[in-house]
Amino acid sequence: MNMLKEGSKLYVRIDSRIEGSKATNQDFMDHMCFANDLAKERFFVGGAFSGVDGGMILLEAKSLEEARECLMKDPIIERGLYKFELYAWDLVVVSDDD
Repeated sequence: MNMLKEGSKLYVRIDSRIEGSKATNQDFMDHMCFANDLAKERFFVGGAFSGVDGGMILLEAKSLEEARECLMKDPIIERGLYKFELYAWDLVVVSDDD
C-alpha cells in the first residue's frame, strides 16, 4: 500500500460534468480502469460526491505539471465528459496507524 509521509506532494482534482455531456456505462468503466491503474503506481484516493454530478481525486505527484499530465489521460476527461480544477495540497497532519 502506498502510504503518505509528512512533506508528500499531493494534488487535488475536483471534477464536474460538462453541461450537456452524457457518459455511458462504458465511459464509467474506462474511468474506473484508469483510476485503478493509477492507484497501483502511486498514492491515490478517489470518489464521487453524493447528490452532485462530480467527484474528487487526491494524488501524489512530483509536480503540478506531472499531476495534470497524468490526470488528463482519464477517459472521462479525454472524451470531453468532465472538466476539472487541479490544486496543490500541502499535507500537514498524518494520523498514526496505531
